[in-house]
Amino acid sequence: MVKVNNVKNRNESTSAAVLVTPSVFLLIAFLLVPMIYTVYFSVFRYQIMRPQDMTFINIENYIKLFQDKDFWQAFKNTIYFTVVVVPVQTALALGLALLVAAKTRGVAFFRTMYFAPQLTSMVVISILWTILYNSNPSTGLINSLLKSLGMESINFLSNKKTAMNSIIFMSAWQGAGYQMMIFIAGLQAIPSSQYEAASVDGATAFQKLVYITLPGLKSTIKYVVMITMIQAMKLFTQPYVMTKGGPQNSTKTLVYYIYTEGFQEGNFGYACSAAAVFFIIVVTMSLVMKRLTMPKD
Repeated sequence: MVKVNNVKNRNESTSAAVLVTPSVFLLIAFLLVPMIYTVYFSVFRYQIMRPQDMTFINIENYIKLFQDKDFWQAFKNTIYFTVVVVPVQTALALGLALLVAAKTRGVAFFRTMYFAPQLTSMVVISILWTILYNSNPSTGLINSLLKSLGMESINFLSNKKTAMNSIIFMSAWQGAGYQMMIFIAGLQAIPSSQYEAASVDGATAFQKLVYITLPGLKSTIKYVVMITMIQAMKLFTQPYVMTKGGPQNSTKTLVYYIYTEGFQEGNFGYACSAAAVFFIIVVTMSLVMKRLTMPKD
């Protein structure tokens, strides 16, 4: 009997190893190896157009990076975008989930409609919103509406005071659909018996939300906040398509900064140092967030 169990356990271990191996291989190939190469090139003066002139310079790229005002501006822009868009997008997604979670007629249509932006390329959405934000009332739908109400047009993307907030609004609208589906799954996991018992006790809809729904979604909210934060830190497509990082670098993010230095300026080694610092920032923020959201004994 013991021998049979040992054989069974060995077979299960072998099967598990076979199933896990492809994932481990992909993780090594697309995460660990690029990370090692990034750190390696970050200590070299390496330009894409002149690879033969690669020179070891130790931490000179890092010193230059921390003295670069454009880097710190990109850092501040990234943090601002993340701090604002995470709560806004999370709240919007939760609100939409509560609206469409009810089993009423036609709710499937609204779920599809709210989720549809997730199925569209971010480049396409960014182009569409650039047109919507156009300062010319004849082409910009939003300013056309403002004009019809007797209001002055707003330079949404060409004014540094409004450019980032305009991108935040568009990004929250585009990303809320995915988080909405996660919240719907979380809502469906809450036992209906809790709501039935609360109704018997005369609880209002608001009381059910506060004392049943939100506590039941605690783990889901933590997960949504975490993935939204990571996605926000990687902001690139929207400013690249809509503003090119302007005006006056007001929408240039860390990823955009890395792209500019590496592929436009050709300073590949310097860009790798920025990428290494960016990785440390994201990991640190993720660990801090995980620490803050851990259940306390």
